Parts: sequence; C-alpha cells; structure tokens
Amino acid sequence: MDSNLAPTLKVILTGATGMVGEGVLHECLQSPLVEKVLLLNRKPSGFVHPKVTEVIHANLHDLSAVENKLIGYNACFFCLGISSVGISKEEYYKTTYELTMHVAETLSRLNADMTFSYISGAGTNANGSSNWARVKGKVENDLKLLQFKKVYNFRPGFLKTTPGLKNTLSFYKYIAWLFPVFRIVAPGMVGSLAELGLGMINATAYGYPKDTLEVKDIRAAAQRKT
Repeated sequence: MDSNLAPTLKVILTGATGMVGEGVLHECLQSPLVEKVLLLNRKPSGFVHPKVTEVIHANLHDLSAVENKLIGYNACFFCLGISSVGISKEEYYKTTYELTMHVAETLSRLNADMTFSYISGAGTNANGSSNWARVKGKVENDLKLLQFKKVYNFRPGFLKTTPGLKNTLSFYKYIAWLFPVFRIVAPGMVGSLAELGLGMINATAYGYPKDTLEVKDIRAAAQRKT
C-alpha cells in the first residue's frame, strides 16, 4: 500500500510534557500519516505547530467538562505515566490504572472508530511479582475489554532519546553514549524513541499482527510501510 493511500490519523496524545510523550509527538509532527494532534494535558506543553491543538484540563479523572473537544479522532497515543519509585501503591494504582482507564473509557464512548495505543513497559505481567508490572498488566488486559476498533500495548525497554527534545531526562542524556553497546548485548531490551513513535503510527495506520508489542515488534512496526 502506498503511504498516500493509508488512513489519515487524527490523534489524541497524552503525556506530551514527558520524555516519551514528547518523543512520540515529534514523530507525529513529521509523519504524513498524521493529519492533526490534540494534546490532552494537565498543564500547558508549550508546543506550537500547525498540526497541534491543546486541551488543558487539570483533572483527567473527570473529563466531562471537555468531552465535546475529544470527538472526531481515530487514534489515541497514551503516553502519560509515572514511576512507581517513591510513591505508595495506592497513588501508583490511581494514576496508572484508574486515570488511564477513565480516559480510555471516555474516548471509546466518544470515538467508535478509534485505535488506542498504550505505553506499557518491558516486563509487564498481570501475574508478576512487582506491583508496577501487575498494575500495568491489569491496564493492558482491561483496555482490551473496551469498545475500541483496536488496542495495542507497547512495551518499550531502554530508549535512545531523540536529539534536540526539551523533556529528555538527565539520566538518559548521561548514558546515551552506551546505547550502541546495549543494542548489541541486549537487543531485545533496547530501542529508541523514534522507533516507538513510528511503531505507534504505523501499527495504527496499517495494523500489526500482535496486540502486545515487545521491543522487537516495536522495531518491526517502525519499519513497516504498508
């Protein structure tokens, strides 16, 4: 299939003020497959681009006041997330599970033709020993029960950052030089933000044979043209 004949994506993106969300947004703004992007943020992102509009809404647990602005989209790239380090299990569950599911339930009701792509993480397992892995696994499973056209769960590992972006975490800047080494010794755990963004775009536009994409699948989806 020629890319000019591919579906036009109208994307709702969360988490643009974080490293992963900004990286995915960067790929959306460059992609001819993406017509427009609505940023659903709790605070202003500062991004200005002809493709971008923004809805600022502090309480993503209750979207009733902005529902009318979330209609007419066929893709969601859900990149909002927090680390489990240093917070209670209750707080992690509220943000990682309850917030995600409320946004997803709202969007599935408003946009019947939507494909929902969720940034999970390598090692996610609903029956795993780690709390974060179990919570994200529950999100992955419960998203599939909603009335979306399709749900994809993306499980990136260590990510090579995209040069020039403003929300890159300092930790990643300091160890970026190790990326070629990691890619050789642990190829199944190492990818890039560019591959993640392209993988989400291409899986949504062209489909992918798996609904849970590990690092190698993300890389394959990123390279897909039809």
